[in-house]
Amino acid sequence: MSSSPDQILEALRASGEPTRIRILALLRQGDLAVGELVQILNQSQPRLSHHLKTLSTAGLVERLPEGAWVFYRAVSTDWAGRLLNSIFAEIDTAGGDFGNDTQALTKVRSVRAASAEAYFGAIADDWDNIRALHFPNEAIEQALLEAAGPGPFNRIIDLGTGTGRMLVLFAPLTDEAEGLDLSHQMLTVARANLARAGVTHAQVRQGDVNDTPFDNNSADLVIIHQVLHFTENPAAVLTEAARLLRPGGRLLVVDFAPHTLDFMRERYGHHRLGVRDEDMNDWASAAGLELQSPLRFDPPKTLEEGLFVHVWTATLPERQQEAAA
Repeated sequence: MSSSPDQILEALRASGEPTRIRILALLRQGDLAVGELVQILNQSQPRLSHHLKTLSTAGLVERLPEGAWVFYRAVSTDWAGRLLNSIFAEIDTAGGDFGNDTQALTKVRSVRAASAEAYFGAIADDWDNIRALHFPNEAIEQALLEAAGPGPFNRIIDLGTGTGRMLVLFAPLTDEAEGLDLSHQMLTVARANLARAGVTHAQVRQGDVNDTPFDNNSADLVIIHQVLHFTENPAAVLTEAARLLRPGGRLLVVDFAPHTLDFMRERYGHHRLGVRDEDMNDWASAAGLELQSPLRFDPPKTLEEGLFVHVWTATLPERQQEAAA
């Protein structure tokens, strides 16, 4: 998508200011909240908010509300992304204020990591208890990689990203990835995990998996990993996933098979006790997806009653996209 001369001039004026160019350099390294920018740049919040508003109005920065927080992201696509790429191709960001800002950013990310570790430490027992009830995650993840295919993918979207594990797992196979989750705490964990893994081309944002902020036909691969048992309307989630897929795009769904472990409702907030294969077929069909038979992973044999895990693969036929266009 191209832009008008007036838009380009406004963007150049917005970026042509010392603090704002430093903000852009930082945001190109990852999403940041206003408070984090205050720490890095050692400037007042009102002043930085004004700069961010200018950059947002000019179309160079995207505003991402997340509960009581607001994160900002440098635009990386279309004319704004190309303009920023050309500007920073001519700037040495290794030294001076840019280098100092990067060092301060490292400290901010360390604080994030500590916050994420504290939160995850508080829920670690629950995660470990659930993991003990089903087949090892490593084998399930390997099956996911094989089901997705070798790639490379242009863009992956992970609905209900949680800790960002799927983003880290698939990072080597894609040019761009984005995760969506309602929980600010989980997004804190995901950002820390992405930074720890050195993944710079995957991002996360807050949002509802039933009504995502992403464009139609914007992903080659959509992942829904251990999400449907939390949702009230799984059919709507699959319909939304189908909307996001490009012609021939693939959907991966991981969830528990039906079970009778009632304690998982109250203790872990599960809305439904697993997902029936018949229901998945109905939801996929209603969304216009072609569903394959699931891979099935048995629970540990040492358990009297554990959790079976299913991995479903579905494809959006090209004729379906043509009909919807």
